[in-house]
Amino acid sequence: MTKQATPPPAGDKPTPTAPPPPPPWRHWLWLIALILFIGLFFVLPTTRKTPSVTLTYSQFVKDVSAKEVRTVTITSNGTASGVLKSGKDYTTVIPMTLAGPPFLDKLESEGVQVKATASTTSFGDEVLSWAILLLPFLIIGYLWVRLSRRGVGGLQGAMGVGKSRAKMFDSDRPSTTFADVAGYTGAKREIAEVVEFLRSPERYRRAGAVAPRGVIMVGPPGTGKTLLARAVAGEASVPFFSVTGSSFVEMFVGVGAARVRDLFTEARKRAPAIIFVDEIDAIGQRRSGAGTVVSNDEREQTLNQLLAEMDGFDPSEGIVVLAATNRPEVLDPALLRPGRFDRQVTIPLPTLSERVAILRVHARDKRLAPSVDLDVVARGTPGFSGADLANLINEAAIVAVRHNREVLEASDFDEARDRLLLGRREGSNVLLPEEKHSVAVHEAGHALVAAYCPKADPVSKVTILPAGQALGVTQQLPLVERHLYGEDYLYDALAVRLGGRAAELVELGQGSTGAANDLASATDLAIKMVREFGLSKELGPIGYPEGGSVFLGGGGPGLSSRPFAEETQAKIDEQVALLLSQAEQRAVDILRQHRAQLRQLADLLLADETVDGSEVYRIAGVAQPSTPESAPGLEPVKVPAGKGSVAPAEAPAATSMVVDRDLRT
Repeated sequence: MTKQATPPPAGDKPTPTAPPPPPPWRHWLWLIALILFIGLFFVLPTTRKTPSVTLTYSQFVKDVSAKEVRTVTITSNGTASGVLKSGKDYTTVIPMTLAGPPFLDKLESEGVQVKATASTTSFGDEVLSWAILLLPFLIIGYLWVRLSRRGVGGLQGAMGVGKSRAKMFDSDRPSTTFADVAGYTGAKREIAEVVEFLRSPERYRRAGAVAPRGVIMVGPPGTGKTLLARAVAGEASVPFFSVTGSSFVEMFVGVGAARVRDLFTEARKRAPAIIFVDEIDAIGQRRSGAGTVVSNDEREQTLNQLLAEMDGFDPSEGIVVLAATNRPEVLDPALLRPGRFDRQVTIPLPTLSERVAILRVHARDKRLAPSVDLDVVARGTPGFSGADLANLINEAAIVAVRHNREVLEASDFDEARDRLLLGRREGSNVLLPEEKHSVAVHEAGHALVAAYCPKADPVSKVTILPAGQALGVTQQLPLVERHLYGEDYLYDALAVRLGGRAAELVELGQGSTGAANDLASATDLAIKMVREFGLSKELGPIGYPEGGSVFLGGGGPGLSSRPFAEETQAKIDEQVALLLSQAEQRAVDILRQHRAQLRQLADLLLADETVDGSEVYRIAGVAQPSTPESAPGLEPVKVPAGKGSVAPAEAPAATSMVVDRDLRT
């Protein structure tokens, strides 16, 4: 009785797996065999011959006179060969002018057997000569036939140029999993669904759900997009192909398209599979639009092939394309439409709670002192990405080693953060005494204006120790990370930025080049208030955003693409100047009313060089702000720490770090 195999349950059809492709070396076996054959053809005739000696004509005549030559065979072209009485074969050349009757008589008189023959070529020599001549043509002809069968990209494929550079992970998967990615619960859930679909496609098929063909992750640099892709490779039980967008583009025309075809061909052979394209903006940039000269360049050919491949394969094949970029605004719309990249997952800068989780992940192998509170470190690093936080932990460890310690203390994190934001810290002895006093007055002005402005971010630390290009720093750290910023906050921010210059005017009677960075930052904020936030009564509620990258920042549209007239630009300039003058006058009025506190704080800075924020509020006679108990859920601030740039619905300063006295001026 034959035992029948148990059929699989209904709806769970086994996924057929295609046999792996033959190894590339099998295509070259014929060439190896041909080379071996030719080599044997050259070598074997030489092995059959008896070893012979070559004699000069003089030596030959001498041997004849000494009766050591037994036979000689002379050809019509002057070459001669024969056998010596010692039994060895010999060859020699007889000059045609000497090979006459006297020479032959001498040979006979010496008892040498003489033979004469016409010069002929053996059949083997003829075949060998013809083989040497025809061998290159045979090889070229075979390659031509092979490449013709493989199509246009055959030459590139044969030379390895059109071969995909993707790295395939199957059995040797990365050890990274979703558990190693701190925070980003929503993003991980969306990406994990793709992995789950490839693992159990029938669950979704029974509900009528179709797997997304592509998922693109967008976000600022360093937020963990590639880390999430590595986690997908570690979690998925299907082959994972990883490639960068720049590896498709080469100097040869058609190479990128050939590599895209090869990549998807390999993925189909191993379906279900995942293809990850990092920095897809290298090949996915927007194509030429109407009104421009369409250029048929290599990048566009590669993009067209990618579009065709993503639109051409059947969803049932089980191929999902995962991509990452920090420049989604430059991608071609055809690439982002449903059916190609169905999902766009935003990976923003981490929130406060996510920064705490990320710091804990990177601090797992570090020894932390009891004084280290990662919640405090996270609150002092708004705008930091995951890569920035990892670098912060590493810099803190380097600081600890520099002080001959293996345990990281809270001061190490403070020094590491200042090192990342400002640069290497210098001693105060680089300043002249009058310069040091000017810097102290300048920083005291920033700190006191911030203390007396009710909506300004609290002062965390003030120092006159030079670092990088800054001769002094007033550091403000927000208590919470906000979504929106009102006019009162923006006006206070302007006053704080101009507080250093106001202090110089009040205490020293003149300004200095130390306010160059303050003026640039304040002007940038004022321009955004007028052009983008509609806070000018003269211009009214208008908005002319500067444009640029969503996640990388960028300049404005430029004069050629300015969306308003020269008259409007003149009004904008007037309103910006008005805002700045009003903010400066407000800072001057505050410091004149509290001139004693200004001098007291400046003297304290001259004595201690670094003053904590609590001392600033003690001198100002103002209660130090504290975190409200009903603070809402903290959201990420989308500007780099310490840059002070403003974008719609973003903070004017992620960390309101006032960096003064640019050394270049």
